[in-house]
Amino acid sequence: MQHDTTTKMACCSNCFGCRRCSEEETRTPEELTILGEIRDEENEILPRKDYESLDYDRCVSEPYVEILEGMDNKKAKKYEALRWVMVFAIGASVGLLGLFVDYFVHFFTKLKFSMVGYSVEECSEKGCLPLSLLELLAFNMTFIFIASVLVLIEPLAAGSGIPEIKSYLNGVKIPGIVRLQTFLCKAVGVLFSVAGGLFVGKEGPMIHSGAIVGAGLPQFQSITFKRIKFNFPFFRSDRDKRDFVSAGAAAGVAAAFGAPIGGTLFSLEEGSSFWNQALTWKVLFCSMSATFTLNFFRSGINFNKWGSFQLPGLLNFGEFKCSDGDKNCHLWTAVDLAFFVLMGIVGGLLGALFNCMNKNLAKYRMRHIHPKAKFIRVLESLLVAMVTTVVVFAASMLLGECRDLYSPPSHNNTLSVGEDINSTIRQYFCSNKTYNDMATLFFNPQEAAIHQLFHQDGTFSPVTLSVFFLLYFLLACWTYGVSVPSGLFVPSLLCGAAFGRLVANILKVKLGMDIYAGTFALIGAAAFLGGVVRMTISLTVILIESTNEITYGLPIMITLMVAKWTGDLFNKGIYDIHIQLRGVPLLEWETEVELDKLTASDIMEPNLTYVYPHTRVQSLVSILRTTIYHAFPVVTENRPNEQDFMKGNILVSNNIHFKKSSVVSRASEQRRRCQSMKSYPSSELRNVCDEQRAAVEPAEEGEDLLQQMLERRHMPYPNLCPDQSPSEEWTMEERFRPLTFHGLILRSQLVNLLMRGVCYAENQPSATQPRLTYAEMTEDYPRFPDIHDLDLTQLSPRMIVDVTPYMNPCPYSVSPNTRISQVFNLFRTMGLRHLPVVNAVGEIVGIITRHNLTHEFLVAKLRQHYITI
Repeated sequence: MQHDTTTKMACCSNCFGCRRCSEEETRTPEELTILGEIRDEENEILPRKDYESLDYDRCVSEPYVEILEGMDNKKAKKYEALRWVMVFAIGASVGLLGLFVDYFVHFFTKLKFSMVGYSVEECSEKGCLPLSLLELLAFNMTFIFIASVLVLIEPLAAGSGIPEIKSYLNGVKIPGIVRLQTFLCKAVGVLFSVAGGLFVGKEGPMIHSGAIVGAGLPQFQSITFKRIKFNFPFFRSDRDKRDFVSAGAAAGVAAAFGAPIGGTLFSLEEGSSFWNQALTWKVLFCSMSATFTLNFFRSGINFNKWGSFQLPGLLNFGEFKCSDGDKNCHLWTAVDLAFFVLMGIVGGLLGALFNCMNKNLAKYRMRHIHPKAKFIRVLESLLVAMVTTVVVFAASMLLGECRDLYSPPSHNNTLSVGEDINSTIRQYFCSNKTYNDMATLFFNPQEAAIHQLFHQDGTFSPVTLSVFFLLYFLLACWTYGVSVPSGLFVPSLLCGAAFGRLVANILKVKLGMDIYAGTFALIGAAAFLGGVVRMTISLTVILIESTNEITYGLPIMITLMVAKWTGDLFNKGIYDIHIQLRGVPLLEWETEVELDKLTASDIMEPNLTYVYPHTRVQSLVSILRTTIYHAFPVVTENRPNEQDFMKGNILVSNNIHFKKSSVVSRASEQRRRCQSMKSYPSSELRNVCDEQRAAVEPAEEGEDLLQQMLERRHMPYPNLCPDQSPSEEWTMEERFRPLTFHGLILRSQLVNLLMRGVCYAENQPSATQPRLTYAEMTEDYPRFPDIHDLDLTQLSPRMIVDVTPYMNPCPYSVSPNTRISQVFNLFRTMGLRHLPVVNAVGEIVGIITRHNLTHEFLVAKLRQHYITI
C-alpha cells in the first residue's frame, strides 16, 4: 500500500467457511484487528490510529544532484562544521533547560515543605493537624491543576514522552510530538507535577524536551509561532531532523543523570533504527555538552564555585563508600551475587505486575475517560493528587515509627540542593531526639528519599519499608498515565530502593550477615526499574555513571539482565506497552524465524495507484484528492511483456524473445501504444495521445537489434498524459497491467509542483517546464500544504507535469521472492518509508510500507499462508 495507514484485509476470503470458523477461535485480538474480522468486545484491543512514516532515505532527484555537483570539499567541510555547531547548541540548550527545571522544582518543593513542616510542628502540639493536611492539599492540588491545564492545551505533553520519542526515532511521524507548544507545556508542566507531590519524576520529560530542542533548534522556525521563521535552508529533511532528535534525546538523559555515555547508549538501544559511526560521535558530543553545561551552572549557583563541576546531573546518587575506620567493610562480595540474582527475579516479577496493572488502567482511561469532556481529565488528576496527599499524610502520622537520631559520617556527598543527609531527616509527629522514618521518605523530594535509602546508616524498620513500598507501588502505577507531564525513572528507582533496603534489613538483622545496605538498595532500584522498562545496556551505564562506582558494573548488569528475562516471560516493557496501546506501528530489531516462510509477494500491497512520467494536471489533482496515499510509483506500461508473465508476478519465460518485426522507433511505438490504450473503455488512458504527432517510419528489418537496445536505454520517458485518475471500475486486466517502474514520487512533492505551477502546455516541449531548486522543494518542510487547500484555478487542467526531475529514480527495491527477514532488515536499518517490489524485468508488482511489516500483520499473513497450504 502506498499510504502509511493500517492495512485491513479479509484474509480468509479464499478459504472455506468451516475452516475460517475453526481458525477464528485461535486468533489473537491483534490479528483479528488486522484481518478486519468481528471481535468480542471484551477482547477487543483499542482502535488503531493511522501514522505516517518518516523518510530516512535520500531522494536523489535532479535538484538534489545539482546541490551535490555544486558542492566541493570546502563547502562540504563548512556544512559539516555547521552540523557540529548545531549539535553543541542542542546540548548546551538542554543543559540550560535542566538548570531551569531543577531550580524551579527545588524552589516550589522547598516552599511547600517549609510551610507545611512549620504547620505540622505547630499543630502537633495544638492538635490542629487537619489544618496542616488542608494546607498540604492546597499546595499539591494547585500545582497539579496548573500542570493538568497545560496538558489540556497540548495533550501530547502528558506522560513521560519516551514512548513517543522512541516511536519517532523508530521512524514513525507522530503529529505534534516535537512541536514548540509541546515543549513549553512539557517543560513548565513537569515543574508543577513534581512539586505537586505526585509520584512522578522529571527525567522522562527531560528526555522528551531534549528531543524537541534537537528537532526545532536547527530548523530556525516554528509552526506554532509563525513569526519565528528565519531564512535557514539547511537540515530540511527527515534524515537530518531524526539525527538531531537522537542527539537531543541523548542530551536529555545526560542532563538528567549526569551520564553522557549512558545517554548515547539510550539513544542507540531504545531509539534510532539507523545508526553509523559519525552519528555516534555527534550524539556523544551533544551529551557531553549538556552534562557539562548543566554541571557548570549548578556548581556555580549552589556552591559559588564556578568551574568546579561538582554536580553532574539532576539525579545524584552520592558516593558509595565504607567508613574510614571500618576496615572489614566491603561494598559487595561474590556471595552477594546470588542474592542479586534473586532480587533480579523478584524485580522482574514486580515489574511485570506493575506493567500489567498500568496497562489495564491505560485501557480504562482510553475507553472511559478520554472520550468524555476534557475537564474530566483534570478532575482525574486532581483526584490522584488528593488521594496521594491524604495517603502520604496519614501513613506518616499513623504508620511511621519514631527512631533515634543518628548522625551520618561526614564522608557522604552532599545532595544536589546543597543539603546533607541529616538535614533531610523529618521529625514530624515524633518527640525530640527521634525522627519519623516514614515521614523522612514521604516528606522529602524523591531524590532526597533515594539518597536516604542509599546512604542513611540509621535503619528503617521493615514495617515502614514494606508499607512504603506497597503504597508507592500502587500510587505510582495509578499516577503514570494521568494527564500531567510525568516520568517513571525516579519513582521506579525509589520504589526499588525501598525493596532493596528491606532485603538488606532482613539479611542484616535476621540472618546476621555483614553486608553494605546501600549496595542492596541500589541493586533493588536497578532490579525494579529494569523489570518495568526492560532496558539493559543503557540503563547499566546510566546507573554506573550516576554512582561513579565502576565496581558496581557487574552486579548491576547481572541484575538488569535477570530482571528483563523474567519480566519478558509475562509482558513487554512499560514503554512498549503504551506504544502498542496507541497503535503505533513500531518495528522491532528483527523478525521471528518462522516468519521467513513468507516472501515479499505475500505481504505487499498489489493494488497500486500510480502516475506516469508526464501526467496532466487534472489527473494529478484527481489522484491526490481521491486517495490518501503518501507515495506514487512513476511507471510506463509494458504490454509487450504481458504474454511472458502469468497473473501476478511469477515469470513464466526467463528468455524474452525479441523479434525484428517488433523493433520500432520511439514515436511509432508510442502511436501503437496509444491505439491499444483506447481499447479500455473505463481507463484513464483514453484520449491520452495526440494523433497529430508526426509518424516515424519503423526501423528497417536489418537494423542491428543490440545497437537499438543500447540507444533506447538513454531515451527520455514516454510522454503519457492520462486524463483521468485510476478508477475503481477498472477491470482486473486494467488494474494489474504490466508496469515498468521508473521511480517513486511523494505526495508532498506533487502538491509542491502543483502549488508552484510546475507544468507545460501540451503543444510545447517538456523543457519549457519551470525548474525548482532543492531549497524551493524543501521550503515548506516539515508541514507541506494540503491538496484541498490549494487554489488551482490558475492552472489549465490540460497542462502536463513532468515529474521525472523530482522523483527518486533509484529507491531501494526488492524482488517478489525476497524473504521477510531480508525485507525487514532492509526496511528498518535503512529507515525506509516505501519499499517497491519489482520483478525480474523491472516491472513493479507491489509496494511494502511499515504497516505491512508490523508483527500483527505478519502473524496474520503467516496464518493465511498455513491456511492456503
